[in-house]
Formats: sequence, C-alpha cells, structure tokens
Amino acid sequence: MSAESLKITEIFYSLQGETSTVGLPTVFVRLTGCPLRCVYCDTAYAFHGGERMTLDAIVAEVKRLSAPWVTVTGGEPLAQKDCRKLLTRLCDAGFNVSLETSGAMDIEGVDDRVAVILDLKTPGSGEVARNLYDNVRYLKAIDEIKFVISDRRDYDWARVKIDEHDLLAKVKNVLFSPVFGALPPRDLADWLVADRIPVRMQLQLHKILWNDEPGR
Repeated sequence: MSAESLKITEIFYSLQGETSTVGLPTVFVRLTGCPLRCVYCDTAYAFHGGERMTLDAIVAEVKRLSAPWVTVTGGEPLAQKDCRKLLTRLCDAGFNVSLETSGAMDIEGVDDRVAVILDLKTPGSGEVARNLYDNVRYLKAIDEIKFVISDRRDYDWARVKIDEHDLLAKVKNVLFSPVFGALPPRDLADWLVADRIPVRMQLQLHKILWNDEPGR
C-alpha cells in the first residue's frame, strides 16, 4: 500500500457541533490514535483499531459524502505523519477544511488554508504539561483556540493564558467549552458575563442532539 496512508476510525456526514461553523453540514474524518489521555475524553474509541486507507480513498469518500465543510479530527490527527498531506489534498479539492488538534502537537507546516482549532489543555484535563506554547507563533487569523473548562480553576487558568499569549489578537475566536456533565453551562456563562471576557462560549451541539454517539 502507498506510504501516503492514514489509519481511520470513521468518516461520516453530520452537523458541526462546535466552533464558529457550528450547525453547518460537515464531513468528519476521524483519525485513529492519540498520545494524550485527557480525563474527560469523549473519543476513547478512536485510540485503537481503525482501518488503514490511502489518501486517494479518503478524499474519494469525502467527495462521495458531499459537504462543503470538512473537519479532520481524532484522536489526535497530527500524531500520524501523513495528516498534513491529507489536509492539503482536501484544500486542493475545494473543501473548507478545519483541523481539530490538541495543544500538544506541533502545528508548523499545516497548510495555511486550514482553519486550525487548537485545544489548549487545561489543568483539569490531566494533560496541561503537554501543551506546546511555541504553537502560538504559527496561529493565523482564521484559526480558533479552545479551552475545555472543568471548573473555576480551569477558567482562571485560561484567562491567564489568554493574556499571557495575547490570544484574542491572534485568532478568529477563543472558545470556552464546559465539560459535558461536569460543569453546569450556566456557571460558565455567569463567570463570562461577570468578567466581560470577549470569548465565545460554546455548547457541544452533537452531545445535545445525539448524546455523543459515534458517527453522529
């Protein structure tokens, strides 16, 4: 098989559940494997298994499912070396492409046409020490940064990081997302209103609609 291949957990059509394109029809390409083990992970089924597919086969399946937006996610997609090639192939095919990646992987060299959704790991994730803050230098105006908030400690930590790295001036959106089932969304909303922080609070639409079923 061609060296240009990736191990894939699933490719499916759904509605985007997060970020600035929430609610839009999107094809999701979920890669297998992740070097992190966040305590609130909701895609542990993508840690192992999967099916190896050539880049040609992946792009063909995305075209068959036919949505203008494509999200490459995981697991941790950048843990596989040919992920960057796939992102470029999808951009070349005319799709609006986003990449969901942790703050633990180097984003240098990701195609400039790709909207990077960078998940900076908070203390509550259990993986805060894995963040690569050098990634901030590679962020573009179309990118977004996500903080998954477990509690007030995570919230206060995220506020510090926003100021420390001037994140609001670097990216399209800074997203605060409460851990589903752990932090009541109203608590996060009340903190944001009280502090008047110009970030976007988001709820995960796919969890609300489908209780986070695989392939939805």
